[in-house]
Amino acid sequence: MKFQNLSIVFAISVTMAMTACNHHHQQEGHAHDEVLQLTAYSDRFEVYAEAEPFVAGTESEIVAHFTFLDSFKPLEAGTVIASLVSGGEVLAQDTLTAPTRQGIYKLHLTPSREGQGVVLFRVHTDGTEEVLTSPAVTIYTDAQAAQHAAADLKATSSNGVVFTKEASWKAAFATDSCRLQPMGSVIRTMAQVMPAQGDERTVTAQAAGIVTIAANMSAGASVTSGQTLLTIESGTMADGNLALRYQEAENDYRIAKSEYERKQALAAEKIVSEADLRSAEARMQQAELRYNNLRRNFSSGKQVVTAPMSGFLRSLMVSNGAYVSAGQPLFTLSANRRLQIRGEVAMRYYPLLGSVTGANIRLRPDEPAVPISSLHGRLLSYGHAVSTEAPLVPVLFEIDNNGGLLPGAFVELFILADDRRPVLSVPSGALVEEMGNYFVYVQLTPEFFEKREVSIGRTDGVRTEVTSGLTGTERVVSRGAVLLKVAQAAGGLDAESGHHH
Repeated sequence: MKFQNLSIVFAISVTMAMTACNHHHQQEGHAHDEVLQLTAYSDRFEVYAEAEPFVAGTESEIVAHFTFLDSFKPLEAGTVIASLVSGGEVLAQDTLTAPTRQGIYKLHLTPSREGQGVVLFRVHTDGTEEVLTSPAVTIYTDAQAAQHAAADLKATSSNGVVFTKEASWKAAFATDSCRLQPMGSVIRTMAQVMPAQGDERTVTAQAAGIVTIAANMSAGASVTSGQTLLTIESGTMADGNLALRYQEAENDYRIAKSEYERKQALAAEKIVSEADLRSAEARMQQAELRYNNLRRNFSSGKQVVTAPMSGFLRSLMVSNGAYVSAGQPLFTLSANRRLQIRGEVAMRYYPLLGSVTGANIRLRPDEPAVPISSLHGRLLSYGHAVSTEAPLVPVLFEIDNNGGLLPGAFVELFILADDRRPVLSVPSGALVEEMGNYFVYVQLTPEFFEKREVSIGRTDGVRTEVTSGLTGTERVVSRGAVLLKVAQAAGGLDAESGHHH
């Protein structure tokens, strides 16, 4: 299966490589012209623009790719206004009310004079406006000088790989900034998912008898409160006859009720004391409780066992036709709303447990960890004693069930302690391992990435400390790095190719 998946990824990457090359050669005119590579960000968008060098009085085409940062998918609708601004003066402007192609806006600017400036992109979508400002650009009077300057600014690397925006929009891909942020001590261990206290309930038999399970009732079935799950028939049993108990309870209630009503009449004539009347009332109420309890769960000589809450049938402890005795467990229900995460750590970590600030959990090895704070999680407790039989310290967290966790499953747990210090870190998904060494793909442009070796330190499952290899100003591929790795290994991409769309 692993080899099959690798083949699929390899095929995708080669296809992307061919797309990248064809993408370069299919341009109308300007195939060998240099372009300015402009990248800018706002809170919602990334824009990557390839612009013909700016020359006063000459029209320059700008091919701008707009990407949503929350999904890394293309902008499919909206108005974009591009303005070339110098010293507060607008030298050129163009507007498109819809993309030329999905995510791509082809704009045209003709600068009115030479000078220094920036390109402002105003994006109007969903009733909001976002402004993205490009790095500084120079407007020349000579086209040849503009071309040479653009060539000097072009991003290059001997260890680079091209990954076009069109390809990244179709893949599970994202980039993120490496940054300096606090990271405390991390205790890493395996943990088991368990139902939360009060979220699970075991129902027992109230009388002995033969079990009949309702149709379609099996472990995992959804149930609603009050739904009949099984019946227990004891009418044919010599001992624990439920029908006999029901009849006795009914008779006891009627006798107690009659006695209370008789004493109530006598008390009105002061023949019976108030204490005798209250005693008779108490006996009647007790008899009524027993009678009503059996009546609710009794039908045609059977005990009807219903679900006391909504949820799912976690386990069914009896089988059809089996004999059960009073007090024997029948089934367990789980509401599955809250879960507990139980991990065990070595005793040397005990001093850190008093300063735990949170935790992250990783469900699968190939996925990033998830902060339990996003699941309304909290630390419940941790152990304060160990023994020869149990030498590890238990640590218990409680979280909401987001639907992706099952009781009994195991997860990787990263316990975070509050002795934090600032460290340079990247998203854990950015790291690619090769023969025990770690690499990241550093973004030179949103379509061109450099493979760079790094040394790593601690990790909390979400982000990993980088001790060398990065300066802290880079942006790296945080999701989809394996696609770049396979594509680069295939040797199908031209690291020097620039492409004007």
